[in-house]
Amino acid sequence: MRLLEIIEFSKEYLEKYSFSKPRLESEKVISHILGIKRIELYSNFEMELEQVEKDKIKAFLREMARGRKTFDEIMEEKKKNSSSHDAEEKVLEKKSFKEENIQLLSKSIQYLKKYQVENARLDAEYIFAYVLGVKRISLMLNFDIEISEEQKNLIRQYIIRRGKHREPLQYIVKEWEFYGHPFKVDSRVLIPRQDTEILVEQCIHLMKDIENPKILDIGTGSGAISITLAKELPNSEVLGLDVSDEALKVAVENRELNGVTNLKFLKSDVFQHVKERNYDLIVSNPPYIPVEEYNELMPEVKQYEPKMALTDNGDGYYFYKKISEESINYLKNGGYLAFEVGYNQGETVSLFMKKSGFQIVGRVTDYSGIERVIIGRKEEKE
Repeated sequence: MRLLEIIEFSKEYLEKYSFSKPRLESEKVISHILGIKRIELYSNFEMELEQVEKDKIKAFLREMARGRKTFDEIMEEKKKNSSSHDAEEKVLEKKSFKEENIQLLSKSIQYLKKYQVENARLDAEYIFAYVLGVKRISLMLNFDIEISEEQKNLIRQYIIRRGKHREPLQYIVKEWEFYGHPFKVDSRVLIPRQDTEILVEQCIHLMKDIENPKILDIGTGSGAISITLAKELPNSEVLGLDVSDEALKVAVENRELNGVTNLKFLKSDVFQHVKERNYDLIVSNPPYIPVEEYNELMPEVKQYEPKMALTDNGDGYYFYKKISEESINYLKNGGYLAFEVGYNQGETVSLFMKKSGFQIVGRVTDYSGIERVIIGRKEEKE
């Protein structure tokens, strides 16, 4: 059960025994057992509780119900019974480093804000969680422990890298999630973006009813698209292409990390070394940022992410045109070509695809209403 469900369960339990403020009482119990402030409960509402924590909460609620006593009354009794040396009391008496750790986190957030880092709190929490070896969502539950000097030094180094040097958070923590799967990332590859998950969703929808779909991913980078499609479509056969040897090394690592067996990688400049011509789907998130826009990018992107994965050093349309023209020869009749596009490129890319013999069957917007995915279908020939 998640924390929010535990709160609701506790409230309903106390309501049965006619407690006048059941939600308040349940919040006091849960914050006491978890060792966090009541105000922090709802910022951690998705957290999964350990069985031992749930058992302690239930035991405390039963004690309240049996004695018809409020949380404060029971705690007052426990204080009076100071001679008790049971294990739970010893845990309650141990030194807490929470205030000290919260101050360190607060200073880290202010440092990042000074350097105009967006989402300063989120980034600082990710760095703390990475150093402490916990999930960000459960960070506050682990703030009672002492952070060693070695860990503090690491946190300071990472905060400086993120703030003063504007290094991307993803490169600092060395791993990022895409479509619920973990991916190793560093400066050899583009950081997987949430927008690209929309492209993947569309591809899965297109291929889910095909028995053994053959899929080609052009410009695979970290392997985020090809690996996700291979995992979500286990009967598929996927080939990921990239011109960069270093990017392919990262993609291979991520293939092993995710336990994918139905995926191969090939060094190829677009279709240069592709021999088969019977794909059900060709998908690509090519370098599409115009060179004049590239020069205006945030430092996190411009200074750290590989330029060749971001821009074609031209107007941003080179790869859309080339892939549209050539992919028609590598697809089965009725096969699909799916692109991720920049915020104002959808119409022009659609024209390239139509001119190359594709029927446009999908133009999909992201969660902000910006057109992000264009899908074309190769018309079947009799």
